[in-house]
Amino acid sequence: MRATVDAAVRWIRRTARRLAPGVMRRLRRAFGPWRRSLNLRVVSITLLVSSLLVAAFGYFVAKQITAGLLVAKREAAIRQVSNGANTVEQQLSTLSGPQDPELGRNVRDVVVSLYNEATRAGTYEVKLVPDAQLDTAPYGGPADPASIKVPPALRDVVSRQGTLAYQFTTANPGGGALKPYLAVGVHVDVGWGVFDLYYLFPLDDEVSAANLIRTTMIVAGVALVLLLALMAAIVTRMVVTPVRAAARTAQRLSAGLLHERMEVHGEDDLARLAASFNQMASNLQTQIVRLEELSRLQRRFTSDVSHELRTPLTTVRMAADMLYAGRDDFPPTAARSAELLADELDRFEALLTDLLEISRFDAGFAVLDAEAVDLVPIVQRAVDGFAVLAERLRCPVHLMLPDGPVIAEVDPRRVERVLRNLIGNAIEHGEHRPVEVRLAADDRAVALAVRDHGIGLRSGEEKLVFNRFWRADPSRARQTGGTGLGLSISLEDARLHGGWLEAWGAPGQGSQFRLTVPARAGDRIVSSPLPLVPPDADVLPSGPLALPPGPTRANAGAPGGTDD
Repeated sequence: MRATVDAAVRWIRRTARRLAPGVMRRLRRAFGPWRRSLNLRVVSITLLVSSLLVAAFGYFVAKQITAGLLVAKREAAIRQVSNGANTVEQQLSTLSGPQDPELGRNVRDVVVSLYNEATRAGTYEVKLVPDAQLDTAPYGGPADPASIKVPPALRDVVSRQGTLAYQFTTANPGGGALKPYLAVGVHVDVGWGVFDLYYLFPLDDEVSAANLIRTTMIVAGVALVLLLALMAAIVTRMVVTPVRAAARTAQRLSAGLLHERMEVHGEDDLARLAASFNQMASNLQTQIVRLEELSRLQRRFTSDVSHELRTPLTTVRMAADMLYAGRDDFPPTAARSAELLADELDRFEALLTDLLEISRFDAGFAVLDAEAVDLVPIVQRAVDGFAVLAERLRCPVHLMLPDGPVIAEVDPRRVERVLRNLIGNAIEHGEHRPVEVRLAADDRAVALAVRDHGIGLRSGEEKLVFNRFWRADPSRARQTGGTGLGLSISLEDARLHGGWLEAWGAPGQGSQFRLTVPARAGDRIVSSPLPLVPPDADVLPSGPLALPPGPTRANAGAPGGTDD
């Protein structure tokens, strides 16, 4: 039995998990207009609140009016019954006693007299019930006395306590349909005997009045709710329309249409909002145009200077090479100067090359020469290129490659340049600890990860490392002669492939850089074969993980998967 229950529970859970996504999608689709439309939300809330308020107010008013009608009916009935009791007492007290031969006729006469006192025949029913000791049958009005059913509870109160009492009930005098009545009874002592006098007052007029009031309240309430909803829709539309226009204008501005402006109507708050928005747009357009011009001039200046420096640099390089080749014949001081000149010219030439590369990216002239290549030898070649530096800094490099080839459609020159930048930075900042280089691939993407165990990155620096000329510690001794542009160029190379270049780091735990590119050129990647956060990391940084600054392509931003 328990096994059957457990199986049923597992089936229910599996079914719920299978149905949950579809149910959530339907709910999101159903509530989509509610989330997107401010006008719909305001009108719906107005309808709901006004309906509740009108319903509560209508219920209270109808209840009070109905109670007032019943109170007025009850007071009029009590007065009528009191008068009828006086009539019974006056007419029957003249008889000699229960054995008077005129008793039956007088009882019938007094009941008919009471019944005929109404301004309109049939407005109430009368029943006179003698005491059990009197040998006289009960008598009613034109209706059969037996059909006039007096509620037992009312009869007990009247006959036992001898007081006037009333009760709301239903009856069918004459054998008709049940109708609401107000039954009123009174104990009458005529001296020689006791009678119970009962009146049944029909409540048809009061029920009709209550129904009319209820119908009127419902119609008025529905009309009021609809009017309030219409007013809310009109007012909301008056407010939402300029806001929507501002949103559309803002979207056009963000798309680069800087000449877009809002229409200004009137002099109210919304008009002032539109005018302020237009003024803000004009100021933004002026600033953006100015910044674009400055950026264009800066790129042009960098490109021109880089190209113009090529010619004198070539001449200086020729002279420096000649001095470097004959340094053995120079005095020690001059020989050392020739060596320093050659080293600094190498750094200057590398900086000039990087500036030219950056200027090509800024101008949009960079071209991806993708071809299907095996990345394994590229990674091995990049690692081998730092063997001397790694040995000098006592920083071993561990290479972790798949067993077979890793084929991807990439630009091998740019991928190797990215990898060289990452390995060089890892060795320089690795604090003489091992550096790990990993290569992995799946059906959609290829990933390269370079992990060091140095001082790491502080929170927020995983974004700043891709800025041009940014350095975490300017006073740190530099061994590789970097230009400060390597990671910026690497990021542009990753974007050119339609991939990601991301960084992770934690103080005291080192850092890891991950390059992810699509296996086929032009594909869009959603996840990476390698995790960004290393498995051996004990503490995660407080800042966001690896969001490359300013993606310029739709698929060059931060990953949307959950591989991290």
